Formats: sequence, structure tokens, C-alpha cells
Amino acid sequence: MSVVGLLAGIGAFFKVRYLHDKAVIDNPVFRLHYRFTSAFFFAACVLTTAFNFFGNPISCITGEPFSRPEALNTYCWLHSTFTLASQEGQRVGIEFAHPGVGAEKSDSEHRYHSYYQWVPFVLFLQGVLFYLPHWLWKMNEGGRVRDMTGGSRGTSIGQEGARHDHCAALFSYLVQTMRYHRNLIAAYVTCELLNFANVVGNIYFINRFLNGAFLTYGTRVVQLSDEDQEDRADPMVEVFPRMTKCNFHMYGSSGTIQKIDALCLLPLNIANEKIYIFLWFWLIILSVITGLALIYRLAMFMSPTLRLFLIRRLASPSKASTETVVWRVPVGDYFLLHMLGKNLEGFLFNRLMDDLAKHLTSNASEAEERRRGPFTRQTSKLSELMSSVGKRASFRAEPKAIYLPMEESSITKSQSID
Repeated sequence: MSVVGLLAGIGAFFKVRYLHDKAVIDNPVFRLHYRFTSAFFFAACVLTTAFNFFGNPISCITGEPFSRPEALNTYCWLHSTFTLASQEGQRVGIEFAHPGVGAEKSDSEHRYHSYYQWVPFVLFLQGVLFYLPHWLWKMNEGGRVRDMTGGSRGTSIGQEGARHDHCAALFSYLVQTMRYHRNLIAAYVTCELLNFANVVGNIYFINRFLNGAFLTYGTRVVQLSDEDQEDRADPMVEVFPRMTKCNFHMYGSSGTIQKIDALCLLPLNIANEKIYIFLWFWLIILSVITGLALIYRLAMFMSPTLRLFLIRRLASPSKASTETVVWRVPVGDYFLLHMLGKNLEGFLFNRLMDDLAKHLTSNASEAEERRRGPFTRQTSKLSELMSSVGKRASFRAEPKAIYLPMEESSITKSQSID
């Protein structure tokens, strides 16, 4: 397969899919990790192995004729090359021919460069690491949202009857599985934490891989970008030298050990330095964005007001229904509802929220009745019975109170007649 074909396949990571069977189960920050960053690492891996773009990975020259130059190239590639630290910081073309290349002395410090042999493998490993949290989340989610939405992502579902049936099925599932989605939100937050740990860990991993030169790599490049090319000590050339030295020892015709001092050209480092300067800026930006996403997730857990705002951004359910659902469902069920809101048609989601609000309200009334208990209900009925008896008794006593004075007056009149 050609390099262009490999890059075209990797480009599928960047493609935004609006297919009906492709449910949205994450957020844009999550997609920056497994789509853009992973795709960049895989593409960089392909470029660093495409020797036909840059020529041979190493090409060494010697001062005297050498019968097998390809053997010298292979030896220096396998056993690594080196530069001289004492030559760094001097003027190019006056005090030395190339940075880090010059005459060796007894006290010369050799700085060996063997990482270029491992760059493609490390880039591929990092691409896998950035894709791993997404793969774990997909395994835990198991296509649940896709099955629940039934391929309705933002589109209409047939006639009114089909909409009603679909909404009723969703409502039934959510009611039956209420309070059983804590594992779902726990898996998602764990994968978000893995994303953050992954990007920070990769920064320190690359720094270790490049012998401690990566943490300050970008700042040094920016600081020296305005200086003259001939006078500055280019940090990219220090980390990824283009010309290095290689010593090859062999036996002469009489058995004497001969030292072949070779000057080696590393054309691949022109690509490596650009890849890692981009990675320095991108990984720092991505770590900040991922950290802010974790703060946002924590705020969502702690603030029902924020959850209410996020639900109402997805569609336009009534405020009363949204408040009832948000305040009464657990965070795991809210998380599933939020993902459904990303994939359902607005009409369906609004109706689903209304149905859930009515169900939760009626359940709350029944729970209050059950909480009061049978004794409380009997006491309430007894109180009502006593109240009604008291009313009847007071009604019967009222005539006596009315006719008593009349009896007394009649007695008085009879006594006066006697």
C-alpha cells in the first residue's frame, strides 16, 4: 500500500460522520484525543517510515575511499551516531562545519543519538494510547445510546404513530432502569480522567525519550526564532541533529585496527523536529483543555442549575418538566438523558421529558402516602369520622338550646296564673 493510501486511511479519523447509525456518545474534547491526536501520531509514524520521501535514513561519508559504503551506513544506523557537546554554541562555518561536529579531543563529551531509530515505534505507541480511552468507553457503553435512539439522530421518525411508539418505548426503558446507570457515568468520568493522565504522561514520556530536552523545547525555539540563523544555537538542531559523527573500527591488511571517522547525514530529522515542535504546543494546549473539561464535569455533578441549563440547550422542554426531572433523577440517569438529547429529535426529547416529569410527580405522591403508613391513614380517617360525628351532635343540640327559654317562659306564665 502506498504512503498516500495510508494517509488517506488515517484521514478517516478527521471525518465528521453524520450517519444515522452513528450515535454521539462523547463530547468535543474527548474527540480531540482519539480523533485528531491519534490521527496525527499515526500519520507522523507513516511519514517517518516513508524513506522514499527523504532518501535513505542515514548517509555517511569518509575522507578516504571505502569499499562498502552501504555497510558503513548500516553500522552507523544500528549503533547510533554522536555529536560533540564542546562544539555547540560556536559559529557555523568559522569554528566548525556543522553544529556538534568537529575534531575529537581526549576530554570531548560525546552526545549519542539513537532515539531516531525508535521514533516511528514511539509515535505509533502514543497514537494507540490516545485511542485507548475511547475504546474502553465504547466497550462500557456497548451501543446503548444507538439502540435507544434507533437511528433517529436529529431526524424525524416517520408518522405520528411511530413517534409515539418510540417515545413510549424510551419512557418504559428509562422508568424500568431508573437508578441503574451509575456505572455508565462512572465509566465515562474514568475515561475522561484517563485522557488527562494520558496527555500529561505523554509530555513527560517524550521528555524522557529525548533525554530531558522536550519540556523546554518549544520555549527555546520561540525565544531564538528572531535571532540570526548563523549566530543562534538552534535547539531543534541540538535535539535532532542533521549532521553527526560516527566511528567505524576495522582491521587493516596487516591486522592493525583502523578507525574510520565518518560524517553522517540524517535527513529524517528534518521531519522529526517539525513533528515534535508541533507536539510540544499541541499537548500543552490539549492538557489545558482537558483539565477545564474535568472542572466542567465536576461542576455538573455539584450544580443542578448547570444540569438544568445543559438540558434546555439541547431542545426546548418545558421549564417545569425539566426542573422536575433534573432535581429528582440521579446523576447517572441525567447523564443518559443528556446523551439522548444529543441524538433524539427535539419533539421526541421534549415529549420524553414531559412524560418523565409526570411519572416522577405521581411517584412522589404515592411515596408520600406509603411513607405515612397505615396507622397514620387510620388516624386520619378516625379524625375525619370524629369531625363528622361532632358536626351531627352539634346540629342535634341546637334545637334544645333554642326552645329552652320558651319552656322557661311558659312555666313562668303558668305559675303566674296559679
